[in-house]
Amino acid sequence: PARYTEATLVKELEDREIGRPSTYANILGTILDRGYVFKKGTALVPSFLAFAVITLLERHFSQLVDYDFTARMEDALDAIARGEAARVPWLRRFYFGTESEEGLKELVSDLGDIDARDVSSFPLAGTDIIVRVGRYGPYLERGDQRVNVPEGLAPDELTPEKAAELFAQPSGDFPLGTDPATGREIVAKAGRFGPYVTEVLPEDDSSKPRTASLLKSMALDTVTLEDALRLLTLPRTIGELDGEPITVQNGRYGPYVKKGTDSRSLESEEQLFTLTLAEAKELFAQPKARGRGRAASAPPLRELGEDPASKRPMVLKEGRWGPYVTDGETNASLRQGDAVESITPQRAAELLAERRTAAPSAPRRRAPAKKPAAKKTAAKKAAPKKHSRT
Repeated sequence: PARYTEATLVKELEDREIGRPSTYANILGTILDRGYVFKKGTALVPSFLAFAVITLLERHFSQLVDYDFTARMEDALDAIARGEAARVPWLRRFYFGTESEEGLKELVSDLGDIDARDVSSFPLAGTDIIVRVGRYGPYLERGDQRVNVPEGLAPDELTPEKAAELFAQPSGDFPLGTDPATGREIVAKAGRFGPYVTEVLPEDDSSKPRTASLLKSMALDTVTLEDALRLLTLPRTIGELDGEPITVQNGRYGPYVKKGTDSRSLESEEQLFTLTLAEAKELFAQPKARGRGRAASAPPLRELGEDPASKRPMVLKEGRWGPYVTDGETNASLRQGDAVESITPQRAAELLAERRTAAPSAPRRRAPAKKPAAKKTAAKKAAPKKHSRT
């Protein structure tokens, strides 16, 4: 089935008589803020955490998460808001229960021991792999092997093939050498948010170690001590402007320079280490690029040669929603199994060809302009009093 968008989820809630117009925004905000769903475009994708929470609720609070119970509760609260029912008796029944229905107090006091590991573990069909949801995010377990699930991987995209690919990736620590300035060992690691380098602190040192993500041009098994020491200098302060420090940083969407709350994207990762104060001042003197203009200024990750169909040069770029190939006219996102480092010109041309033949989305039709309604003069009527839900 198609994934919900915010609009279709609200429509589903309305159909099930769950929530009210005044609560829909709060419902959507809560499931996003708590990480129960994340967005891919306009689609709401359930997270592994959501599966663990639903399993817990259905096993131990099944009557409270029943659709019919929720709808009946909404009706009761509406009746209280309209003044047709008293709130205290309803709350008493809800909390203490009745002879025929168990109340919340008895329900939560008779839970017993909840096996957190059990409710947050899900076998991957057809394999001996278990998906577990831990304190620091989801991970895969096979025997004594463990590997983190990459951020943004949807549960329905975790196939046995994808799991095998994750287990095949380099794991553990890669010792790189010793930092001559501190005498501390520097290692490279594979983390939940991608590969990174860090320093190893003594056991009695409770301070936070310096850590830096690898650049897109680097790989976990080839990064050097020199690379790591350069990365650990970030964020790099290069001076001041208008009384505020200017720092060069590597962010989720690429390298940038920052001054207070203002920032500018950099054209290349190398500028993280070479940008001067004068060059930074020049960047801040220019208007900030927005929208497509900002994304277009980013350099390509790779050049892939000429597209046989359009005769235009193909390049691989990093977009807001992930890497994609383009010939300047057609854009095509990389698919599951396509890797930035190994995608071939033939595969890029194939993706572009598929994108061109895909059915174009229907253009939006503008609604006809409404004619202004004729003004009517009418006697004012006293507005009926509204009762608010308390």
